[in-house]
Amino acid sequence: MVRCSNNLVGILNFLVFLLSIPILAGGIWLSQKGSTECERFLDKPVIALGVFLMVVAIAGLIGSCCRVTWLLWFYLFVMFLLILLVFCITVFAFVVTNKGAGEAIAGKGYKEYRLGDYSDWLQNRVNNGKNWDKIRSCLIESKVCSKLEAKFIDVPVNNFYQEHLTALQSGCCKPSDACGFEYVNPTTWNKNTTGTLAHPDCQTWDNAKDRLCFDCESCKAGLLDNVKSAWKKVAIVNIIFLVFLIIVYSVGCCAFRNNKRDDSYTRTYGYKP
Repeated sequence: MVRCSNNLVGILNFLVFLLSIPILAGGIWLSQKGSTECERFLDKPVIALGVFLMVVAIAGLIGSCCRVTWLLWFYLFVMFLLILLVFCITVFAFVVTNKGAGEAIAGKGYKEYRLGDYSDWLQNRVNNGKNWDKIRSCLIESKVCSKLEAKFIDVPVNNFYQEHLTALQSGCCKPSDACGFEYVNPTTWNKNTTGTLAHPDCQTWDNAKDRLCFDCESCKAGLLDNVKSAWKKVAIVNIIFLVFLIIVYSVGCCAFRNNKRDDSYTRTYGYKP
């Protein structure tokens, strides 16, 4: 008699196999059709994820439905490693995103961001010149500041000051309030000498559209604030995924035990039950 746990593992892995197809196709599409380096940057991880899910799903599907014990053992071993990996990544995400938050500015709708407020590990990632050059390129290609400028064309400065800017808009597209620069539009400010020494980013600011504050510490901090928010969401999803993996692993262990019992029965009586 076919065991219920074997059927359940087979069904779950068939669904995972179906899921792996669009993931793999998406990675291949990015590698062929990605118009920017930032889009193509994701192709290899997405392809690797699609292939991994497909291989594991096939192993679980064949191992459970065809009752191939060694293949099901391999499937459970990989699942165990995956559970450990997801658990470690989840804990790590909570640890490195525990610090850092935007600082409210009196009379302004937006916040400002300081690099030193975030974890040392995250700071080291963005302070690496090679890493930041790629990130900077992606930020420019995303036109985050061009879109902000277009939104506030011919808009009074007070309206801009009351706007709730994103962390990237606040950190990368405008100078720090401590600089005391004169507002022209969101990405154009007249420098003066009164505030240029008040903040290290004041000297870095440039009105050129490909410069602005993309090399400022505030821009790096704004990026880290985005990363922090995204990682916290991912960590919550990981917890749900971890529970799902543990349930599937437990069912897989039952299927493996069934396979072992069937193998023992076959050796004893010469046929499968």
